[in-house]
Amino acid sequence: MRRATVMDTDASVQAYDRGGNLLHRRDFMTFLAGATAAWPLTVHAQQRSRTSKVGVLWHAANAEEEGPLFKGLLEGFRILGYVEGRSISLEHRFPNEIPERFRNMAAELVALNVDALVAAGTQAARALKEATKTIPIVFMFIPDPVGTRLVDSLGRPGGNVTGLSNFSSDLIGKRLQLLKEAIPRLTRVALLVNPDSQISRRYMEAAQTAAPALGLTIQTFEVRLLDEFEPAFDAMAKAAMQAVSINADGLIYQAKETIAKLALARRMALVAYSRETFDAGALMSYGPDNIQATHRAAALVDKILKGAKPGDLPVEQPTKFELGINLKAAKTLALTIPQSVLVRADDVIQ
Repeated sequence: MRRATVMDTDASVQAYDRGGNLLHRRDFMTFLAGATAAWPLTVHAQQRSRTSKVGVLWHAANAEEEGPLFKGLLEGFRILGYVEGRSISLEHRFPNEIPERFRNMAAELVALNVDALVAAGTQAARALKEATKTIPIVFMFIPDPVGTRLVDSLGRPGGNVTGLSNFSSDLIGKRLQLLKEAIPRLTRVALLVNPDSQISRRYMEAAQTAAPALGLTIQTFEVRLLDEFEPAFDAMAKAAMQAVSINADGLIYQAKETIAKLALARRMALVAYSRETFDAGALMSYGPDNIQATHRAAALVDKILKGAKPGDLPVEQPTKFELGINLKAAKTLALTIPQSVLVRADDVIQ
């Protein structure tokens, strides 16, 4: 069966229907109008059914180490109706906190010509921003997007980058306050930081600013590699630290279980910055809901895939903060948490 065709001759334009019969001019114009009207709808349907490709640059070694954050991002896309392998294809990369792997994997994802990119943490976001000025980037878990020069401002990010701030550096004073309320006799607190993380200076400054009013002495201990945590805790014990505070950083997150075990073994109270780091065994935590952040990151990607420009989408800030108390850890440390602190907790581990 032949499709309708148009033949140019010196005398006229002739058209034939699917059966090969000659169409008169009126019939031909009706046929042409119908075909033209149907064409945009067909193209639109094809565009809507296209599988979107999204690259995700994490910070840990694998999906298991990313834990609930990895699952949270996938869940965020599922909530929005995306189906892996059909309406969306996710390309994941895990650099294992190795600087050159961040750069190499960012280049890999850009070379795949993805429709959008997602960055988990500051190192991932910086690597992706350096790798492309055109592909939209959505970041998660960034304490200071303006200070780290990822965006021009929170309200008008500009360029090809937007995402979610977790305000971690601004919350350290509140964490220290809650820690002091939980342990009134507390006087010496260690601040565990990765000096290679650009935001670490903000953490240290915020802690030193908050400490005097709380009657606390703050001492900083540095780690750059996974095998440096145990020596750092040995140094804390030698310096008679009573507690240790950790802050949002990829290396710290990767070592969260190790940190919790080292703190308990040396009888130091550990205050963490998120549910994920709290669940690893910390005494307490205070910070934003990171699972909610992964869902919101998926929502921002969805807006971009539907035509929004990342530079026009304001950086989102957390609206929900959670306080966690681990009474099991408190018992191990021979601590009694005051009722005034317990009643404010969103999560209490018995």
